[in-house]
Amino acid sequence: MPLYVYSIIAAAHPCRLDGLTGVGTEPAPVRAVTAGRLRAVVSDVDEEIRPRRRDLAVHQEVQDRLMTDGTVLPLQFGYTAPDDQAVTQVLLEHEDGYLEALERLRGCAEYQVKASQDEDALLREILHESDRARQLNDRIRGGDPDPRLPLELGELVAAEVGERREGLAAGLVQSLVPLARDHSVRAPADGDILNISLLVHDDDKNAFLEAEARLTEQVEDVEFRFNGPLPPYSFV
Repeated sequence: MPLYVYSIIAAAHPCRLDGLTGVGTEPAPVRAVTAGRLRAVVSDVDEEIRPRRRDLAVHQEVQDRLMTDGTVLPLQFGYTAPDDQAVTQVLLEHEDGYLEALERLRGCAEYQVKASQDEDALLREILHESDRARQLNDRIRGGDPDPRLPLELGELVAAEVGERREGLAAGLVQSLVPLARDHSVRAPADGDILNISLLVHDDDKNAFLEAEARLTEQVEDVEFRFNGPLPPYSFV
C-alpha cells in the first residue's frame, strides 16, 4: 500500500506517535518503518496528497512531535513511497548518509528571517543624499519639460535602490550568520530585501534571539519577520 513519508529519524528515537493520524481524506495512524539504525515515519494513503490546509498542518504536527524528543530529517510536503519494502530499501541503501545528516543536525533547529524596507523612506534618503537625484527631482517638480529628466531620474533611483538594498541585506546576513551552524540565503520575494534560513544549535539559541531583538531595535525603516524554531527543512 502506498505510504506518505514525513521524516527520517534514528532507530533509537523515542518516536512517540500515539494519537497521531496522517494526511488524506481518510487519515491512517502515523507509524514507523524501521530498517537497521534508522526509522521512517509514515502513514498509509490511498489517494494523491495535495497541499490542503489540514494536510499541511498534519505534516507539521508530526515534525513538531518528533522534534520534541530528538533529531529529525524532515521531508518536504508531498513525499510518497510505493510500500514498506521500498522505504526499507532506501533506508538501508542510504543509512550512512542519513546518519551523518542526523549527527550534523543534532540539537539544531531552523530559524527563518525575512525583511522588507520602507520604500518611501528609502526614496527620501536617496533624494537627500544624492545631489544628482535631488537636482533632477527639483527640475521636474519645477516644470522643466525635458522628457529625458524622468527617465534619467528613474534609472538613477532604481540603481541606488538596488545597491542600497543589497548592501543592507549583506550587512544583516553578516550580523546573523556568526550565530548559526549553517545558513541558506534565498532570493527575496514580494518586495522583501532578505530571505535567509539559519541552522541554530540549542546552545546558541538565546544569543541568536537576542541578536534578532537588537536588529529590530537598531535598524530603522526595516520590518523583520522571524519564524522558528522549525524543523531543519533547508538543511536536509
